Amino acid sequence: MNTEPDLDPGPGPESVPAVGGRRFEPDLRSMTRITLRPIASPMPLGFFTIAIASVMTGCLQLGVFDDTARGAVAFTVLPAFVLQLLVSYLAFGARDVIAATLMAVFAGSWLPYALVMLTGAPDGLEVLGVFNLALLCFGTLMIAVTRPKRALWLVLVVSAPRWAATGLAGITGAEWLTRTAGALGLVVALVAMYAAFALMLEDMRSEEVLPIGRSGPAHLAVEGDLSVQLRNLERQAGVRRTL
Repeated sequence: MNTEPDLDPGPGPESVPAVGGRRFEPDLRSMTRITLRPIASPMPLGFFTIAIASVMTGCLQLGVFDDTARGAVAFTVLPAFVLQLLVSYLAFGARDVIAATLMAVFAGSWLPYALVMLTGAPDGLEVLGVFNLALLCFGTLMIAVTRPKRALWLVLVVSAPRWAATGLAGITGAEWLTRTAGALGLVVALVAMYAAFALMLEDMRSEEVLPIGRSGPAHLAVEGDLSVQLRNLERQAGVRRTL
């Protein structure tokens, strides 16, 4: 979104004469244009990335791979950091702060996991355990605000118990918690895969094919006309002077 002066504004208002030593600038509102750039939705990429990375980490926790495969799993998860960071950047450009924040935090969760597994850092699992409990706090707050975006909400709802199980497993070293976290990781992958596929079908056919469950403002943003998209545009970040 760019705010730029009209190339041919015509005879604009003249500057207001100085009063008390201060000069007031002219009113430029009639000369201002706000340009919106349509983009393809990055959310299917974000959800597919969550699904694939969750399958790899879940299989490691379930014992499908033995401990010697930690480095290989870390290498397969590391690209998830880059991909979800890209999704977050595009979501910020699309004016969706909830999706952008969620994808950025997911991106930030894959990077430390991959680095700890690759380096075999001392007490790495315990540190990742505390980290996952911090993610649980984040996820709980996000669940409270993402309900109108049901796809995001469902991914968070199934991710929260996985973060809890992974965090407690890292701190306590309990094997059954590790296995539970792995099983929950596969559930996260299934939900994320469904959300990605449903959103991609919707984008391709310009209508909802599989139920996504949008409600409230999220539903209006998809089903409403252009006036809904431009509502309060002058007060949005990137147009107003402060965040």
